[in-house]
Amino acid sequence: MCYYNGQLVTRAEYIRLKQIEKLLSSYDFLKTPLQIGFDYGKNAILKRIEGAEDFDIVPMEWGFIPQYLKTREEVDKMRHGYKDASGRFHPPITTLNAKREELLLPGKIFRDAALKRRCLTLSSGFYEWRHVYPRNKKTGELLKTAIKYPHRIHLPGREYFFMASIWQPWTDRQTGEYVESFAIVTAAANKLMEQVHNSKKRMPCILPEDLAYEWLFGDLSEQRIREIATYQYPYKEMKAYPVRKDFQTYLDPTEPYIYEDLPELALS
Repeated sequence: MCYYNGQLVTRAEYIRLKQIEKLLSSYDFLKTPLQIGFDYGKNAILKRIEGAEDFDIVPMEWGFIPQYLKTREEVDKMRHGYKDASGRFHPPITTLNAKREELLLPGKIFRDAALKRRCLTLSSGFYEWRHVYPRNKKTGELLKTAIKYPHRIHLPGREYFFMASIWQPWTDRQTGEYVESFAIVTAAANKLMEQVHNSKKRMPCILPEDLAYEWLFGDLSEQRIREIATYQYPYKEMKAYPVRKDFQTYLDPTEPYIYEDLPELALS
């Protein structure tokens, strides 16, 4: 989940993280309302400056690149899948997200980054699909095939917010290309996201400013990393609304759209 993210930030805004402020005037990569994860493009990341309680806003490639991959060709094979010499297809492996439950497991590709290279993904809103099973008009029974309705999720009154993330440096052994890539940490869904992302019931780990500060700068134990990565943003402070099914290519993907057959979310 969380494969679509918005990063639309105006030049006049500031990122406020505790007492740290940085003007965004020179960051042209903060002008898009939609980043599609499977494009493996650049996203705006808050990266700690080593040895300082300060950060840079840097573009990183969405899709965590494991160190065991030696070349860009191997990265592409991992991301898109490939056929080997015998014709057998090897399906793609997606590393856009890092499950909170797997962050610190021994032998997992995310462990070292979770311990040493935590960062924050800037977001103005993200997108998920809600699965709704219609009823057979004759029998009233639920059909087996769901209709998927895309929704945009944001925090009303806030131009942007922070998602807990981890990053990885990687160098192509053949060409010398240097890349910094990242994955967004995900955890169990809150009451809102259980209904929106109701197929997997996951959500990105959205952090309030105090926890975002701690995630970025804190000297954290493994237990504290797990605690922060488990944080569920209050569902009453979030809003989800449906958007067009072609929102990925529509001029304004944030524009609300009304589906007459879509039931309301139950959030009493």
